[in-house]
Amino acid sequence: MSYNYWYPYPSTPRRVKGGIKAQSKRGQFGQSWWARRWVEILDEFDLGARLSRGRSYARKGQVASIDVKRGSVTATVQGSGSRPYDVDIRVKELSKSDWERVCVALIKRPVFIAKLLTGQMPDDIENVFDDMGLSLFPGSHSDLDTDCSCPDWSNPCKHIAAVYLLLGEEFDRDPFLLFRLRGTEREELLAMAGLKPVTMTEPDDVEHDEVSSGQDETPESLPQDPDSFWGGADTKDQESLYMPHMPAISAALPKRLGSFPFWRGKNSFIPAMEEMYENASPIGRDIFLGDSQDKDTKETSGSAR
Repeated sequence: MSYNYWYPYPSTPRRVKGGIKAQSKRGQFGQSWWARRWVEILDEFDLGARLSRGRSYARKGQVASIDVKRGSVTATVQGSGSRPYDVDIRVKELSKSDWERVCVALIKRPVFIAKLLTGQMPDDIENVFDDMGLSLFPGSHSDLDTDCSCPDWSNPCKHIAAVYLLLGEEFDRDPFLLFRLRGTEREELLAMAGLKPVTMTEPDDVEHDEVSSGQDETPESLPQDPDSFWGGADTKDQESLYMPHMPAISAALPKRLGSFPFWRGKNSFIPAMEEMYENASPIGRDIFLGDSQDKDTKETSGSAR
């Protein structure tokens, strides 16, 4: 008996608490050209209504989890059943020698490396791969192997499509995820290109005597007394040093972290943090200066009258 006989109508999926919702509310998934290029590959499978259902699943947050590893993606998607379905997407990896050849070509075009370091994919980077008989994106169906534990005989199904679309959005945030799927990590790619990630640790080969300028390796603890700390000067004359200043860049520290992968919030993480910092900064300044207490006292006395 055919599958369509048993499932004549689309089923209603169960709601997922804390599911991964697409940032796209309508239209295409992904803003960058490389994200859209990834989604275009899904269109080539000619999924019909399953692709539409996959979009709906991605936007409703039916995808409970996604884990991107080297050459593979595992995910869980909640459908109409009592248990989520397991999705597995495997991408054909390029060999280490292939990546070394790619890096040699990238080194000859420093602008490519510069753009990658700033989270951008160079517009014509695909030409580098094409010239070597390789492909950055899956070039054919044989480069992709997908599987889902759902009873749908179609592959890819709507659950796979939902995960695939969310991956496209995540490539907007971190294009190096695409390199991971093709067999190399960001640090490995930069190392092959002769670049080292910036670290905050001191190199092992640096002599401590050279960087200490003759001073003791263990610095003396700072004095706790304000007058001693400011060199015996009257701390009242240092009033300007205590004055708080509004930050020139709002949410500077969260921006260094970047957006969280597969962010589940209704709003984008960085803009939401910017708004919080902008609202909190004047409140913190007033508390520091004691203005908030004065305002509360005035409001209380005013209401008493």
